[in-house]
Amino acid sequence: MLGPWIKLTLDATLLGLEAQSVIGMRLSQIAMGQGSPAEAQLMVAEKMLAFMDAATTIAAGGSAHRVVSDYRRHVQANARRLTRDCRVGCEH
Repeated sequence: MLGPWIKLTLDATLLGLEAQSVIGMRLSQIAMGQGSPAEAQLMVAEKMLAFMDAATTIAAGGSAHRVVSDYRRHVQANARRLTRDCRVGCEH
């Protein structure tokens, strides 16, 4: 009975840690002058799209587990992209 709640708690905790990592990478890039206006716009657009996706998932009968899982997938994709962008941009 507690298994699903424990999994949700673990996934939500990991989401928080992963999101902080992405925030740190973005702030580091901005601080080093490598941030772009397009990245700033993407940050804002992502938040709106994530909210709409979560609301749609819940409205369609989805679960909190699904919402957290979807958020984690997007955050992990951002982390991979920002890491790749930093490797390319930091070499110069």
